[in-house]
Formats: sequence, C-alpha cells, structure tokens
Amino acid sequence: MVLDAVALHAVVDAGKDVVPARAQMATTLGFHIILACLGIALPTVVLLAELIGLRRSDETALRLARRWSQVMAVLLAVGAVTGTVLSFEMGLLWPGLMRRYGAVLGIPFAMEGLFFFLEAIFAGIYLWGWRRLPPWAHWWSGTPIALSGIFGAMSVVAVNSWMNQPGGFTERDGVITSVDPWQVFFNAAFDYQVPHMILAAYMVTGFLVASVYAAGILRGRRDRYHYTGFAVGFVPAAVLTPFQIFVGDTAARAIARDQPVKFAAMEYVPRTSRNVPEWIGGVYVDGRVHGGVKIPYLDSLLVGFRPSTQVIGWESVPPDERPPAISLIHLCFDVMVGLGTLLLLAGLWALYEWWRRRRLPPGRLFWLLGLISGPAATIAMEAGWVVTEVGRQPWVVYRLMRTSEAATTNEGVAVTLTLIVILYAVLGVGTIAILRMLARRWRSGDAEEAAVPYGPPDVPRDTPEGEKAR
Repeated sequence: MVLDAVALHAVVDAGKDVVPARAQMATTLGFHIILACLGIALPTVVLLAELIGLRRSDETALRLARRWSQVMAVLLAVGAVTGTVLSFEMGLLWPGLMRRYGAVLGIPFAMEGLFFFLEAIFAGIYLWGWRRLPPWAHWWSGTPIALSGIFGAMSVVAVNSWMNQPGGFTERDGVITSVDPWQVFFNAAFDYQVPHMILAAYMVTGFLVASVYAAGILRGRRDRYHYTGFAVGFVPAAVLTPFQIFVGDTAARAIARDQPVKFAAMEYVPRTSRNVPEWIGGVYVDGRVHGGVKIPYLDSLLVGFRPSTQVIGWESVPPDERPPAISLIHLCFDVMVGLGTLLLLAGLWALYEWWRRRRLPPGRLFWLLGLISGPAATIAMEAGWVVTEVGRQPWVVYRLMRTSEAATTNEGVAVTLTLIVILYAVLGVGTIAILRMLARRWRSGDAEEAAVPYGPPDVPRDTPEGEKAR
C-alpha cells in the first residue's frame, strides 16, 4: 500500500538498526488491519441485512446477507493467516519488548485469542445454519460473531493504547514484579483510542460495501438489489462518521496533553508557544513550512478553546527523543482529517436528499463519491495508524523503552521481510480473485436463485431422499 511504502522510507530516519523490523511490522500490520476492520464490522453488516430481511420479509436483503456471509468466511480465513503472522512477529521482531513486558501484555493478547476462537466457532455455526436453523435462531447464532469481533478489537487496541500510555504494573530493577490487569487493559489512552479504532472499522467496512454497489449502479445496474446493498453499507457508516470525528477531536486534545511531542509533529509546532496557527498541508524543511495553508490561532483554539492556549513544541525534548519524518506525520494526519470530512459531507448530502425527497441523490457525482468512499475510509484509517506509530517514535513503550531496545538484532529480517511481501502479495491477489469469482457466480445465478431458505431444504417425495424422509 502507498502509505506503508512511505512509512517504510520514513523509518530510515529512526536508526538503521531497527529499519528491517519496523519495515516488516509496517507491511504485515498495514495489510492485516484492513482484514481486521472487516472482521470486526462485516458480521454486523451481515446481521443488519438479515434483520431487515426477516422484519420486512425482504428477499433481496436476505439474499445479500447470505452472500455477504460467504465473503465474511473468506476474509475470516485470510485474516486468521495474517493475524497469526503478526502474533509470531511480536516475539521474533521485538524480543526486547516481550522479554521485559510480556507479563503485562500477555493478558490482553490472551483475551483477544479467546474472542477470535469464539468468533470462528460461531462463524461456522452461522454459515452451516442457513439451510438448517429456523430464521430467528439463525440470526441469533450470528450475534456472538459480531460481539467477539468488537471485544477482540478492544483487547488488541488495549495493547497499543498501553504502549502509548503505560501503567498498571510495578517494575523493579528492570523486572516486572506485579501487574494490575484492570489498569493495563483500561489504561489512560483506552477511552479514546479503542472507540476511535472500532468506529474506523465500521466506517471502513460500511463504505467498502457501499463502494461495490455504487460501482454497479454507475455501470447501469440500477435495480433494487444494488440500491439495497449500497444503503445497508453506506447508511450505518455515514451515521457513525460524525461520532468518529468527535472522538478523533477528543483524542487529539488528549494526545496534546499526554504525548505533546507527537501532537507537535502532527501540527507543525517546533517551539512551545501561544496563539499557535493551524497548518493544512505543506512540508517542513529547514525550519519552515513550504506549500501549506496557515490559519492563525486555530491550533491553540482546537487544543484549549482559547487563542492564548499554550501548545508544547517538539524542541521541548532533545533531538533523539523527537519522532522521525515530521512531514509524513503531519500529512498523514491531514489526509485522515480531510478524508473524514469528505465522508461526512457525502453522508450529509444523502441525508438532505432523503429528507427532501425520500431518495438517495440521483446525480452521478454522488455515486462517484459512493464509489471512492470505501478506498477513502481505508486510506484514512491507514494514515491514522501511521500517525499513531511513527508519531510515538523513538519509543515502543512511551518514555519507558526505545524501539532500538526492543528490536531484534538478527540479520535475517531482510529475508523474512522479502518472504512476507511475496506471501502477502499472493494472499491479496488470491483473496481478490476469490471474491470476484463469487461475484461472477452470483450475477450468473440471479435469475434462477431461489429465496433464502431456513430450516431443512424441501425434498420431493418421489426421490430416494424423499422416501427416506417419509
């Protein structure tokens, strides 16, 4: 992915000894996080479509739910592979981190593993139950999948938020002597980082689903099937967008308080000062911002609601404690905010048109926005993770352990990085090929596909199976 490639170049500034490990982690996490978003939120989208179908006796919604459940199964299988790779990488690439803080991080990681197994078990029941369970029993069998995805995400993001705001343990002479699991899990950054990620997962999933059906509508498939598929994905994602913007705004102020140097990189604040302007775009070179748009006082207003609010600059710490690639961090932050605003405007446009005329906007421009909404949400999410991870450098555990202390010294990481890139390229191409194959099969079977059945399939009495049934 483009953002991951940029991030790989940026980590060179952090010290050559950690580049291979960070490059491999960036590649695997950048790929897996998209599957993770779909694993978190797609089960909910599937259940929403099935709920609409059951409550309204809507065969189109039921057909979408059944087809999307097959997509969910494919993505769950691929996500299991990429997630397993990440699990091994925590020990292989970051032995210093796990050696010192493994007793702290083991609890949330173990909880995530339990929720993943629960998700996989009920995914099998849900897929198996389409032709075997009564309607509402089948729907309820899918709810543990959605809940497990959410709680599993909470467990993993709790680890990352702990790395940003560590606490809940006692350390003596470099050895962990006691751990408070509650404080580790619900750390100081949990309140804003976990909701931010879960909302992002629902936005990415909803808008990606909407993009598929917007593409079909732009190609002339203006039927109820495509409009329903678009709406079931787009509407929940659009509804959640303003909440995500609110959580993101809250998170930015918390970062300004708890990780001021990261915030300074996000907003181009070299020196601690008041009446700080907001920069939109631009590249920071030789002590100046080139090509950016300056809005006076806005950064101080956003941080403390007053122009006189003091904002801490990155020059408040020594050069070796400042994050690398200041321009990358700032531009990724701008990309995240800008694309989030674009998605908000697309949702408001749809809301206005529905309020006035009880329909979605008919113009081609809206459907082009619908088409790009999925990639836009995905890029915004990836950009947010670049801000989070690159902005925390040079610390792997903020103020307690540097990335250089945690990284492996094994010289074979370049080889594993090459193998990972090849493996993930194959996985990516294979996954897309399978999904396209499913789409082609669905299109060719539209005419003869029956309504989604529940319970045992009907068997004609004049067949051997029917005789056995009698």
